[in-house]
Amino acid sequence: MMKNYLTEMLSMQDAINTQVNDDWRSQNFEWYRAVWIECAELLDHYGWKWWKKQEPDMEQVSLELVDIWHFGLSMILETSDSVSSAAETVLHHIESSEASSESDFKLLLEQFVAHVLERKEFHFGMFLRLTSLAGLSFDDLYLQYVAKNVLNRFRQDHGYKQGTYIKVWDGREDNEHLFDILKQAQTADGGLPESFAEFLYGELSRRYN
Repeated sequence: MMKNYLTEMLSMQDAINTQVNDDWRSQNFEWYRAVWIECAELLDHYGWKWWKKQEPDMEQVSLELVDIWHFGLSMILETSDSVSSAAETVLHHIESSEASSESDFKLLLEQFVAHVLERKEFHFGMFLRLTSLAGLSFDDLYLQYVAKNVLNRFRQDHGYKQGTYIKVWDGREDNEHLFDILKQAQTADGGLPESFAEFLYGELSRRYN
């Protein structure tokens, strides 16, 4: 199941990257920089300031982890011959990674960032440990990735690159609307609507309009 999910997510990542730039693989985008900037935003949502009261905003933490996952998949795709080979590479990294025993989310996040900056590569083992500490299973990561990927496609279709997209609807960011739609989509038994991605896109369109 993990390989099937990986293959689907990698295919979706390739598609959104291509929508942004047809020749994205040859652009040498600094994916590692995008990762550590997102990690800083994640830490702000988790809370790190000792001089004020802070409670982790785990919904926002999850969103940031999913954003980081987009960049990790892109890093693997950029150096792979195909989606299938990229999926095999990710599985190999996950299976061969030494399991981290670090239980402090902030410390593990800093170790992950240090690895990304020093080697300019994504450490899948440490990342999945982070998702686990944040309460996200791989199935959760998959569902939230699909949802955010759909939102990214929706943004591109509505002028995100051109600067005409409106990110705040009725006083709330589009990410917040997305979470609402995702919760509505999941039935009591955990099932999802058929054509899940298109369902999400349709609901985003309805709210945006």
